[in-house]
Amino acid sequence: MLKALITLMRGQAAAIGEEIADQNALTILDQQMRDAGAALDRAQKALAVAIAQDSREGQRLQAIRAQTADLETRAVAALRSGRDDLATDAAEAIAGLEAEHGASAAARALFAAEIAKLKGHVRQQQQRLLQLEHGRRIARAAEAVRIARRGRVETAPTFAGTLAEAEATLARLRERQAAAETAEAALDALDVAAGPAAVADKLAAEGFGPRRKPDSVDVLARLRQRAAEGKPA
Repeated sequence: MLKALITLMRGQAAAIGEEIADQNALTILDQQMRDAGAALDRAQKALAVAIAQDSREGQRLQAIRAQTADLETRAVAALRSGRDDLATDAAEAIAGLEAEHGASAAARALFAAEIAKLKGHVRQQQQRLLQLEHGRRIARAAEAVRIARRGRVETAPTFAGTLAEAEATLARLRERQAAAETAEAALDALDVAAGPAAVADKLAAEGFGPRRKPDSVDVLARLRQRAAEGKPA
């Protein structure tokens, strides 16, 4: 039983961890890319230092070659002058320089191979980081669209509104506004129909008293009368 409980707790912890990772995937991706970018920056700096050291080693080899050539010239001159003792000293120095040159050249060859590998590694990391940056931009845009469309496929958080909810709220608001406008229009019509002016208009329409406002019939009758009398309009 205890083993089953432990397994259950581990499973719940794993499920919670996955859910947190899914909900914060973009934030995690941003931090991972920052870490990768920092690592790439350190690699580039280390590569720059290695290239500088290799350049100095090359300059040192050139200096050894120059020293060797100079000693050889001086040794030949000493031999021609019968100074075998000086020539012997020069030969010993030249032998030491040649040994140093050989070891340095071999080390530099290995160093150059490692630098070439590091350059390839840095270029590869740069390309991968660039592809990740493009993918992150697309993922961020897709995530924004997904959040905007919440409520259709997945349930939105309780504290977050959705477009569908906003549309429903607007529809309810418009419905209440339309109902209020209809009620106000009905009240206005009742007020007009029950007022003294409405009663006067009703009596005038039945022939009891003059009309309060001229209508097209009155205007047309007046115009006919003027036309018959020959008066200008």
